[in-house]
Order: sequence, then C-alpha cells, then structure tokens
Amino acid sequence: MKIKQRSKIDIIAVANAAKVSASTVSRSFNHPDLVNPATRKKIDRAVKKLGYIRNRAAQSMHGRRSGTIGLVVPTINHAIFAEVIQAFSDAIDQEGFTLLIASHGYDLDREYEMIRKLMEHRVDGLALIGLDHTQETFRLLEQQDVPTLAIWTHDQDSPIPCVGADNLEAGRMAARHLVGLGHREIGLIFPATQNNDRARQRKAGALEVFQSAGISVPEEWQPEAPYSIAQAKQMTLDLLTQDQRPKAILCGNDVIAQGALFAAQRIGVQVPQDLSIMGIGDFKGSADTEPGLSTVRIPAGRIGQMAGGHFSSYITSEDRGLFRFKCNLSLVQRGTTASVT
Repeated sequence: MKIKQRSKIDIIAVANAAKVSASTVSRSFNHPDLVNPATRKKIDRAVKKLGYIRNRAAQSMHGRRSGTIGLVVPTINHAIFAEVIQAFSDAIDQEGFTLLIASHGYDLDREYEMIRKLMEHRVDGLALIGLDHTQETFRLLEQQDVPTLAIWTHDQDSPIPCVGADNLEAGRMAARHLVGLGHREIGLIFPATQNNDRARQRKAGALEVFQSAGISVPEEWQPEAPYSIAQAKQMTLDLLTQDQRPKAILCGNDVIAQGALFAAQRIGVQVPQDLSIMGIGDFKGSADTEPGLSTVRIPAGRIGQMAGGHFSSYITSEDRGLFRFKCNLSLVQRGTTASVT
C-alpha cells in the first residue's frame, strides 16, 4: 500500500487551523490558565485534526523545560507502589507534566543507570522511592542539579525534599497492636533490610517495641522474604512447620502478609484462632482477603497526590526551599488478628 507523504505539521499550521496566533497556541500549551477556555477548545480541535505533536526535545535544547518528570521505583510487579504511582501521575498531569517511569528491581546500582537514562531525556525533575541510594547517585544528582524528591519515606533530616510516612512508627504501631492483644510468641517476616530504608526502619520499630515489652524474637523466627506472595508463603510454611512455632507473625508489608495467610490456610492453621497475622501498608486487596488483613495503613494515594503537587511547584519555582511532609498512619484491625485466649 502506498503511503501518502505529508509535510510535517508545525505550530503555525495549528494556529492557522484554529484561527489564532502561534503565540496563543504556545501559551495554551505552556500556560493554559491564561487562555480563554473557548480558545483552548478550538486549539485542541485543531491539534487533534492535524495530528500535531509538540517537539519537547527541541524545547529542552533551547533551555526550556521538557515537561517530564522521571519516577524510579523498586518494582511495578506488585500493588506496593501502584497507588502512589497513579496518584503522583494524576497530580503532575494537572500541572502539565508527563510521567516517565523506570524500575530497578531493588538494585541500587541499576537505579543509578536508570537515573542517568532519565537525565539523558532531560527530565525536569526526578522522584525516587525512599532515601537509600548509592553515593554515586547522590553525587550525580548534585552535579547535574536536577530537582529531586524522595517519596514514601519521611525523615526530618532528609537532604532532599521528601513526602512520605514515618516507617519507624509504622513498625512500632504494628508491634504494639500484637503486644496489646497479649501476644508474646511473635515471628517476623521482612525483606532484606540492606539498601531498603523502609523495611529497615519498620523492623527496627517493631523490635524496639518487643524489647520494651520483654519479648525476644528467636533468629529462626525471623526469616527473610522478598516482596513476593509465593516466596513469603514458602517462608511461612517453613516457619509454621518448626517444632516450636509463633502464635503471631508481623510482616514487613501486606504482600508478605498475604503470603503468610495463604501458607496458614494451606496447612490448616486457623487465622486468627491459632495464628494472628499483621501487615503494613493496607494496599488494595488487603481488605478483601478471607479473613481481611489487619495492617497499618500507609496513605499511598495521599502521599502520591501531595508529592506530585508540591514537586510540580518546586520544579517551576525560582526559590526552591527544602520541604518535608509527613502523612499520618492509622491502625486497621480486621480479621487476621485476635486476642490471645
């Protein structure tokens, strides 16, 4: 089939089709709030009719913003970051930015490479998960002077802007819940804490509470499991088939907790009658397990919304003051935890 050749559609063509000036078209893209809504609709119709695509690369070459923000996350395989990603994307979209996303698979050396690639695309800012990053990453961010934001973790001493939750307190809240129910024989299933400040702080907070209550957690009751329902299920099966098994399990997040619940159901351990299971996160689906998962709610949607809104303003501001916002946590008791009888 012969393809008809067409000349490249430019902003002048859009302006002529919409019967406005080229500067009005440009203003509609860059400052839509300054353009009459009726005029914006005419321009939008012309853009769609002509198939016009803005040349962001050319704009960035001339020192203008690319209109993109890079977000680098550890994984997109699970619901852990799905809600925060969606809320963040929606928030920056309202401010005229487009999201470019990359995943490093919990490998901070790979994260460094992902950040370099996003910088090559001239992103206007970079959002990262947590505050554990390599020295090379922090050095690169400083050298390139790219606006950077940490999401999901709040730290009052953070060297970069951050919007998130106090993960140390999340671990404390989960542990206090189990202790308050009378549990003393408690196991912990967490991911590896190296290069993962979220897991490290949650586990430290939980152990702090247990120590204050005089509870010692044996090493054999502290297996590590990645963010995988299948692997968490296997780790829990190994834990529950020991000669001495815990009466409660505190999990580093809800993905691991769901795996623990499925393991208990697999071998006929009744939850919560024989075993209490506690998660952290309150991800989508945690309320829909049978029984519903008790957890500490981290307001992912709120974190993403706040992060996107504040970061967009931060990027476009000439006076960039360091900001740190902490979102509140809440305990959600459902059917997987109960008092010791």
